[in-house]
Amino acid sequence: MKSINNQVLTVRQLLAIERLAIPAYQRPYRWGAKNISDLFTDLATHQEKSAYRLGSVVFHQQTDAAKTLDIVDGQQRTLTLMLTVKALIELLDEENEESNSGEGRPSRFQRQDLRQQLRELKDPIYAFMNRQHFPSRDSEHNLRRNYLDLRRLVARPEFDEKQIDFLLNRCQVVCFVLQNISEAFQFFDSQNARGRDLAPHDLLKAFHLREFPEHEATLKADAVAHWESLPSDKLANLFALYLYRVRQWAEGKSARYFGKGDVDLFKGVNLDRVAHFPYVESLRITHHFVDEYNSQYQRKIDSQRMEFPFHLDQMIINGRRFFEMMEYYHKRVAAIVGEESDTAQGQSTTLLGEELAPMALDILKTLSSYERRHRTGDRYVRAMFDCALIFYIDKFGSKGLSLAIEKCFIWAYRCRIRQKVVQLATMDNYVLEHNFIRAIRDARLPGDLHGFPFPSMSRRENKNNPNGSEDELIGLFKKMKYYE
Repeated sequence: MKSINNQVLTVRQLLAIERLAIPAYQRPYRWGAKNISDLFTDLATHQEKSAYRLGSVVFHQQTDAAKTLDIVDGQQRTLTLMLTVKALIELLDEENEESNSGEGRPSRFQRQDLRQQLRELKDPIYAFMNRQHFPSRDSEHNLRRNYLDLRRLVARPEFDEKQIDFLLNRCQVVCFVLQNISEAFQFFDSQNARGRDLAPHDLLKAFHLREFPEHEATLKADAVAHWESLPSDKLANLFALYLYRVRQWAEGKSARYFGKGDVDLFKGVNLDRVAHFPYVESLRITHHFVDEYNSQYQRKIDSQRMEFPFHLDQMIINGRRFFEMMEYYHKRVAAIVGEESDTAQGQSTTLLGEELAPMALDILKTLSSYERRHRTGDRYVRAMFDCALIFYIDKFGSKGLSLAIEKCFIWAYRCRIRQKVVQLATMDNYVLEHNFIRAIRDARLPGDLHGFPFPSMSRRENKNNPNGSEDELIGLFKKMKYYE
């Protein structure tokens, strides 16, 4: 085979290489059911594309007579592709045996070119499997388990010849072949260093940029420009402190750390590709109506513009709407937090244009001034308060806002007063046990939240001040008749 360095190969060309090897220093094969599910979802989602990049594979070329190509980076993906094609080959062999025995069931492989391509891949794949030794028992277990899953997946009728052709001939990898082992590791480290530096929101940016349709190229450029204009730490805080926690807590799920494994929470549906499922139709109607309204010639006269009606716990619409949603909540959260600060400092008596009642004003002022507000535990509790209030405003606007501030305060700061130490786990467990966030999600009207239990506290429960002294927080609880 000619040199494959810096070449783009199809999956069929990659697996046809006869001298592939997994070196002993490689980590175990760890892909699981979710990785396989993601791969098959990609195959189904992108099969209309002329080509689809699966990533890169880095090789170190040995100096032995066979010129063995050790896979330095890309092992997980390559082995999974090999298992998938092996499962297809065995499915084809079984059909051939049934046909020879006269059973005569309809063949899954009507196209002779695909049958021939699978036959040609049989020898290199089986030869690799026979010669390759996996020192880790984890690798052997995972390979066996995934192979059985893949056998079931490729046997399903929806994995048809169109998807098989797409997998073999239009899914691609970029290959790099390095001669020096230290150079190979340096390349591998640099690739993975870039990967480690990617924050979860960077991964979401890459995903949703791929979800843009071709006719929205200009809008795609605008989305990238705006995203890049936002400080990375601001985006990280927006996701980790507000969006992630609200979405998780509203579902009754833990929300301690927002990491790369949680990004699927912000992946939803591509309206251009998803089927017309009933649950999608309200999103589809709203999506097209908003675009149609904003494009009418009357907008040039009245200068009105309709924003998409986003909700913190809604199904994400992939692509452009995701970036619009993040821009909307970046501004929304900043406005709420900023106005809270102005009100707390006596510069305003309103929040979002709503005149606040004296007790709500006292709460905001106290939360921004009480002596021990900078302790780690107090910051966790303030985060609970802010998440609840932001979620309430997101759902009900400024209606009943003063009472909502009181409710959010009693709910969140009861945790502070009852605990000597508030850690991240303390906050998370408290929310899940007394889930006011979920109550907001389930409420039809602001008044429905009156039924959420807000029990009074006794002096015995006050672990925040073990000597029994009273601070500004206790003073507010007493004013509101929640401390006895």
